[in-house]
Amino acid sequence: MSAKFVVTGAAGFIASQVCHQLLDQGDEVVGVDNLNDYYDVRLKNWRLDQLQAHTNAHNFTFLKLDIEDHTKLIDLFKKQGPFDAVLNLAARAGVRYSMENPHVYLSTNTEGTLNLLDCMRANGCNKIVLASTSSLYAGQKMPFAEDLAVNEPLSPYAASKKAGELMAYSYYKLYQVDVSVVRYFTVFGPAGRPDMSIFRFIKWIDEGHPIELFGDGSQSRDFTYVDDIANGTVAAIQDVGYEIINLGGGRNPVSLSNIIESLELLIGKQANIENKPFHIADIKETWADITKAKNLLAWEPQTSLVKGLENSVQWYFDNRDWLKEVPV
Repeated sequence: MSAKFVVTGAAGFIASQVCHQLLDQGDEVVGVDNLNDYYDVRLKNWRLDQLQAHTNAHNFTFLKLDIEDHTKLIDLFKKQGPFDAVLNLAARAGVRYSMENPHVYLSTNTEGTLNLLDCMRANGCNKIVLASTSSLYAGQKMPFAEDLAVNEPLSPYAASKKAGELMAYSYYKLYQVDVSVVRYFTVFGPAGRPDMSIFRFIKWIDEGHPIELFGDGSQSRDFTYVDDIANGTVAAIQDVGYEIINLGGGRNPVSLSNIIESLELLIGKQANIENKPFHIADIKETWADITKAKNLLAWEPQTSLVKGLENSVQWYFDNRDWLKEVPV
């Protein structure tokens, strides 16, 4: 039996893949996105075009809408509902930019989440999947498990995501809203965000532009392929009460230097590396403990790092004509 979902941030990197997977299984999707210019909107429009070309595109409705606008969200729930669940992937992302413009992070990531929760409560929608971040684990012992205390965020971005988690917990306790918080670990893949390392590295290596590498390249990440992340997000649409669930590679973290070496081989060009000071808000390493995801969601990543990098490079080559104009 099909269901009906709201997916926020639907033109985004991860949310667009979540929409694809929901459409694949025959569900109805109302996707909303404010199409802001944090990065080049052509990427967001490209992802929306792919959704409009889906075999089940008749089940997809897109609305340009900002989750910070409570009044328009109320209207959305009245006109498009009822909904079986909300998948809130709309967010201001990026650690460094959050230090330059912290207010917009709070208004989107925290107040926007509150607006959605309040509309859910008023309209009898009792399930939310809330996207969060591994950035909360800064300074903790690895691999990062969900029961670690994460009360010392290093950036306004991490703080705003933690606040969203806490707001969702209050609605779980007060109004019995069922909450799956999914903490993402360094997501990569085709049509990624141009401010993220792998997109940048591919473009810079191909164009002969110096790679801006903060630190010495030894910092490492638990890279996780976007299709796997989307799969885990969809799997989290189940009754759990209130649970925080890591979605990550669950493998030994890989250094940025190793990523660059792999991309050099795939692209067939040498990188020109320009080292810069390590950023104060960056995490040295990330590594997800995904035991809970395996047990609760029967989920674990299926795509190897090598295959994911191959797919990312191929997508870049296939779209290079217009991607050359996209700033990173």
